[in-house]
Amino acid sequence: MKSRLDRGTLVRCGRRAQQFASTLIACCAVVLPVCTAAQSPTSTQSTQSTPVLSPSQTIRDGARPTEADYKIGSQDLMDISVYGQPELGRTVRVNTKGMISLPLIGHVEAVGLTAQGLEQRIAERLSEKFLQDPQVTVFIKEFTTLRFTVEGAVNKPGVYPLVGQMTLLRALAVAGGQGALSDLSEVMLFRIGGQGERATVTYDVEKIRGGEVMDPMVQNDDLIVVKRSKSRIALKDSLFGDILQTLNPFALVK
Repeated sequence: MKSRLDRGTLVRCGRRAQQFASTLIACCAVVLPVCTAAQSPTSTQSTQSTPVLSPSQTIRDGARPTEADYKIGSQDLMDISVYGQPELGRTVRVNTKGMISLPLIGHVEAVGLTAQGLEQRIAERLSEKFLQDPQVTVFIKEFTTLRFTVEGAVNKPGVYPLVGQMTLLRALAVAGGQGALSDLSEVMLFRIGGQGERATVTYDVEKIRGGEVMDPMVQNDDLIVVKRSKSRIALKDSLFGDILQTLNPFALVK
């Protein structure tokens, strides 16, 4: 005997199935990492066979662009000190007009200068009326005109300002952390050198978290790519395919 369902019953079944599927999908997002960890030994061996190199082996970290070549920009944060005059020391941020404000000398234009150039300008202003041969030091704490990019399986991919001492782990945290299907055993960092050459290194983030590998510094214009796990994608597709087949309200036995 064929079962007969009116239109209202089918609609109600479809809605309930959709709600149930949403709940199962949320559960699978939690279960997937556990299922992936229980992969076959062959998969584990292939991950371990990929060497994890330190930055000195593939990318020369070198000095970050600071006093030597960096041009100060708006919103940069700097520590300014004068030798023997601690009361003149300040931590200041460049305003939108490119100026900073200091004791005795007032506003000083900073945008477009290197740290060394700003040191000289401040020293000249102080020596005009207040100090004889002042020794000024400028340390740039936040390079807000510098940028790095995070792409791939993270929650918030995009371009971010390079603020403070940025490491790979901090960069991933700024980008919202790993996505549901990310593979943290092969996070790639691309860097362009001074001569335009491009260097690449692959990091195992779990080993960095465990202290086995040093957390590398991120530099200006670095590109970080977090791959999607092929095994997780395959598992997700398989699970969701089974769920959809099971919950299809129109797959009724006639």
